[in-house]
Amino acid sequence: MDTFTKSESTIRPALTSLSDIEQMFRTAVRDFATSEVAPLVSQMDRNQELDPGLLTQLFELGLMGIEIPEKFGGAGSDFFSATLVVEELSRIDPSIATLVVNVLGRWGSNELKAHYFPKPASEWIGGYALSEAGSGSDAFALACRAKQDGDEWVLDGRKLWITNGNEASTFIVFATVDPDAGHHGITAFIVDRDSAGFAVGKKEDKLGIRASSTTELILDAVRVPGSKVLGEVGKGYKVAIETLNEGRIGIGAQMVGTAQGALDHTLRYTKEREQFGQPIGEFQGVQFQLADAATDLEASRLLVYNAARLRDAGEDFLVPAAMAKLHSSRMAQKVTSLCADLYGGYGFTKEYPVEKFYRDSKIGTIYEGTTNMQLQTIAKVLLE
Repeated sequence: MDTFTKSESTIRPALTSLSDIEQMFRTAVRDFATSEVAPLVSQMDRNQELDPGLLTQLFELGLMGIEIPEKFGGAGSDFFSATLVVEELSRIDPSIATLVVNVLGRWGSNELKAHYFPKPASEWIGGYALSEAGSGSDAFALACRAKQDGDEWVLDGRKLWITNGNEASTFIVFATVDPDAGHHGITAFIVDRDSAGFAVGKKEDKLGIRASSTTELILDAVRVPGSKVLGEVGKGYKVAIETLNEGRIGIGAQMVGTAQGALDHTLRYTKEREQFGQPIGEFQGVQFQLADAATDLEASRLLVYNAARLRDAGEDFLVPAAMAKLHSSRMAQKVTSLCADLYGGYGFTKEYPVEKFYRDSKIGTIYEGTTNMQLQTIAKVLLE
């Protein structure tokens, strides 16, 4: 029998093993989240708004411009590092993780990058405006219209469920230039908040990630220069699809962090809470539940890290991203629910953090493509 030795094999490190630089970076983000974000979580959740001082710190640390090239004031790091940021912030508060967004990197012209990149690296938050009242999972059934007028485009319509709507200074807005062309009429535009005719509408009162604003956007004859078309006219669907695919990895990381945060608190609690003369963590029934939760969590982390590594390597990550979001969003609901159960009555109160993690986990199966959309994406490729 041939012996397959280590020297003859192609050795890949475990997906969850990080380089020294990645470990140092993760530790820095974790320390920041623990010391600076954690004390503000309850207040931000109650008030349904971000702490302004915290936002300043995020910019100063370079976490808002993690993927923006250094020449534009960003950190010049990779997508995997951004994934680590999302995970570590979510361990404390998943609301904060929604701020880490970058769409211009792949699709922006050199002129747009030079104009806009320095701002999200230092002071601006970005928003992504695709969804509408009649277009959720059917993402390209857009009613928002764009009509050309000389060198400008005039946008009319409304957008719903826009993350960071209250805080964002600029938005990627998707509109159709030709309704009869279907998805081939979709075009992406950069719209600044101070544009005439642009307004932020209703803010949603949400179950979870409450510190992250979710709003309506109103566009009433908003004029956009032709130079602010992102990508090409009629090719906005490509921008949307690729951005959603990347976003699914981010949501997977958010759900991994959410579940990890809840599990961290619960592990401590089960060592302290005593029933029948001993800590509840010493009961085998509790131990088995914790072991299952940790295993499900690590499986999700592997899927997320693998998808992020594939994206950075320039390889196809469509199905890995869908699998990462599918598994992580389901896992987060399961794990946070278990954590609330293990806290008993306390898990049903706002006095302990697992209640919030439980609420925050629900969004994972909804935004950036519902669970059924992930299943459809995976099945379509399997059956090709």
